[in-house]
Amino acid sequence: MLALYRSVMDSNFNPLRNLPPAQRFQAMVLLSIMWTTIFCAGAGAWLWYGELIVLHLLIAAGIVVTGVTFRRANRTVGHRDHPAKDGTARYDDVAGA
Repeated sequence: MLALYRSVMDSNFNPLRNLPPAQRFQAMVLLSIMWTTIFCAGAGAWLWYGELIVLHLLIAAGIVVTGVTFRRANRTVGHRDHPAKDGTARYDDVAGA
């Protein structure tokens, strides 16, 4: 159960681990806001007849967005991963970033 939790909630173990820490944090915050909105909208829709449809569509959309985010983070390769062939510094490497 712990491995399943870490595979989604811990950014050191999920596919976002390939991103720089600042982008990893931003992606996790946006995903948490999205999931909070989904569950709040689902709880609010409980009073309507279409609550099952609304809740299931929101959860399905959240799973799709999370899956796409994780898949893209797994394939993300920055310009730092491929140094220039002539050995020159990249524009943000000059400042020591």
